[in-house]
Amino acid sequence: MGIFSLFKKQDAQRAPAATAGADEGVRLGPNSELERQQAQALQRDLARATAMKIDAIEAAMALDIFQDTEPAWGSRPARPPRPAVAGDHPTLPLLDENTTELLGEDDLPAQAVAAQTAPVVEEIAIVYANGQADMAEQMLVDNLPPAGAQDRTLWWMLFDLYQVTGQQDKFDSLSIDYASTFETSPPPWNALPPPAAAASGRAWSGVTPTELFSGQLDDTIAPQLERLRQQMASHPVLRLDFSRVQGVTPEGCALLLPVLQQLHGGERELIVVAADHLAALIQATVAVGNRDGGPAPWLLLLELLQLLNREKDFEETGMDYCVTFEVSPPSFVAPRAVATAARQPLAGAPDRYLLPTVVENPLDGLLAALAAYAEQYQTLVFDCSRLARVEFSAANALQTRLQALVQDGKKVEFRDVNHLVAALLRLLGYGELAKIYPHKY
Repeated sequence: MGIFSLFKKQDAQRAPAATAGADEGVRLGPNSELERQQAQALQRDLARATAMKIDAIEAAMALDIFQDTEPAWGSRPARPPRPAVAGDHPTLPLLDENTTELLGEDDLPAQAVAAQTAPVVEEIAIVYANGQADMAEQMLVDNLPPAGAQDRTLWWMLFDLYQVTGQQDKFDSLSIDYASTFETSPPPWNALPPPAAAASGRAWSGVTPTELFSGQLDDTIAPQLERLRQQMASHPVLRLDFSRVQGVTPEGCALLLPVLQQLHGGERELIVVAADHLAALIQATVAVGNRDGGPAPWLLLLELLQLLNREKDFEETGMDYCVTFEVSPPSFVAPRAVATAARQPLAGAPDRYLLPTVVENPLDGLLAALAAYAEQYQTLVFDCSRLARVEFSAANALQTRLQALVQDGKKVEFRDVNHLVAALLRLLGYGELAKIYPHKY
């Protein structure tokens, strides 16, 4: 029953009496029959208008009481639309572009870092370049609240710093904040070789032999795998690129698996490009309970997940492998001396010059090696996948040498650069003589 229903009923009960009184007055008075009818019509119009007003008030009150704006139980208020921020677009050049896509001559963006963030980024880049990683970390953490919602550059720099210094717990904590702030997936943990590796004999740099796999990964890859075996003894670093692989067969998986295990288990360093792409192709060919392809695709998939340091995915796939073949899966072992890079739709120079973990003075040996590399190639492609830091003074000396090479007609590219180093290179003006491709987050 509506709130005003009772009032309307009471009014209806009183209406006959009032009308009767009025009628009685009409009969007793000297008014004519026409005047009496006009008075009754006026009373009816007034009563109708009052009833309509009561109905409108009752409907409004019912709407306020029963249809308020409170969310239903178990729901949450709609999230307001996120305003466009500087972090949604490239801040450092190519930071938000696919690091593996070759750009045309005029495709380099003009803007380097969002204006409000640039001074902080530059200061942190200099501090880190001078070997003060702890101070750089503190500066990044302190500047995330005021600048972090507008520009992702600081986030990416801090992610790289945690990976270079091996601080996975802090990396995971930052990942939660990043996902909450930008409503997107955080980058995966892929620790870079720490700077300390340079002092432990792992400071080798030079032209890295690259084996590029393409098309169908089947038994036709045997000659490539034989080349890899021959290069193991003479090259401390090897690079495998699966960017152009379009499909896999059980036979190809069976051939690649032991070679990849041997490379990973040796003392050399290994750079694997598009391991996640190859893993996805294999994943599409296997199914729980299906033994048609044999165990080789499963085991190669597990090996790739191990190289990518994706322990959770490794364990889940291991359980599926166990159910399918009724045997125990291999145990997860964190990768060592392995660097991974994203898929490269367009290939650059096949042989890249792998830069050491730290570029620092004296540079005589490195500069001499770069000169020899430049004699063989027109385009100099520097692989920065394990480059953790470039010392500030060394960066200036390297820039001078590269300027001379560019004047001689050489082209220069820096690939898979971490964002701390990329910020320094941009600050020093490397963008005027080289293409810089930071790795993508």
